[in-house]
Parts: sequence; structure tokens; C-alpha cells
Amino acid sequence: MTKITAVVFDVGKVLFEWDLRHLFAKLITDKDELEYFVAHVVTPEWHFQHDAGRALGDMVAERVAEFPKYADWIAAYASRFNETIPGPVSGSLEIVEELAERDVPLFAITNFGAEFWDGFRPTQPIFDRFQDIIVSGVEKLVKPDPAIYALALQRFGLKPGEAIFIDDNHDNVLSAGQNGFATHHFMDADALRRALLALDLLH
Repeated sequence: MTKITAVVFDVGKVLFEWDLRHLFAKLITDKDELEYFVAHVVTPEWHFQHDAGRALGDMVAERVAEFPKYADWIAAYASRFNETIPGPVSGSLEIVEELAERDVPLFAITNFGAEFWDGFRPTQPIFDRFQDIIVSGVEKLVKPDPAIYALALQRFGLKPGEAIFIDDNHDNVLSAGQNGFATHHFMDADALRRALLALDLLH
């Protein structure tokens, strides 16, 4: 078996929490209206178009035309996106720091819009610990497309089996496992720590 020597993280819900409600609960006081808004207007599915590479300006203009009464809140999605990310997942950044202290090569593959990544990345020095990060919106490839894992192996300079990929999304984990990576389906930092200890990547 190939020895696992590198770790590849997902970002959202593995390293950092993410939920559209974290922003819109500040703006929409009626709970029913809030749920309608995140289920029908600014939805995760619509948001994922930006992850896939669609321009934010085009998405927002189209959505405002479709839901003009919500124009201000749709605009807030674009201008205040970092507020949908309330903070790190408990325990995860500590694991990143410990791996970095042991000189374990660190990488990431994230489904993240290019414009939003440009606004979020500079706020988080933890990413300085990573040798390279593949951002779906930049590459116009999204997990679980096998092509994004092929790109990762090539760009990160990894052979199949040399890295463990960590993601909270089962489909992403499954595809990574079929395309060159050992995998860990993320539930919480404690379980991840145990998995990395078993691989002798942490002590």
C-alpha cells in the first residue's frame, strides 16, 4: 500500500462553518419569511452556480429581476457574503496547525466562488499553512466531478494514494475515493483526529 503523507481538506463545514441564515437572520426578522427567502430566492442551489464559475454580477442581476421585492437582500448576499461564514468548525484549525508543525504537506479542494474566495481568503491566515488550494469557481470544476480530483493530483504533485481527502459531503468523498485519494467523511474534529492518529500523521 502507498503510504499516506499529505492531507487535502475541504473548506466549508470542515474548516469553516457556512450557512446562508447566518447573514440573512440579521436582515429578515420574520422567521417564515427568512425560510422562504433561503428556500426560494437566495438558495444553496442557486449559490452553487457561483461555485461552478458563473459571474456573481450576472447571477445577482438575474435574481433581482426575478424577485424585485428582495433586491436589497439579494444585493447583501453579494456584498456581505463573509457573514454567511460565522467562524471555524470546532477543533479543525487546531488540527491544521498541528499537521503543519509536523511538516505534513497540506492542500485543499473547495467548492467556492472565485469572487467570494478573493474576499474570504485574506481574512484567514490559516490558509498560509497550505501549499496550494484548488477553488472550484476559479477552475470552473466542482466536486464531485472526477476532473477536479485529477487536477488536484497533477497540481499538488501527488501520486494516487499518497493523500487523504477530507470532506463533509458523502458524494465528494465517494468520488475522491474513486479518483486517487484515501478519504475521510468528516463528522467532527475528534473523529478526524483519531483517523489522522491512526495514519501516524498526528501524535
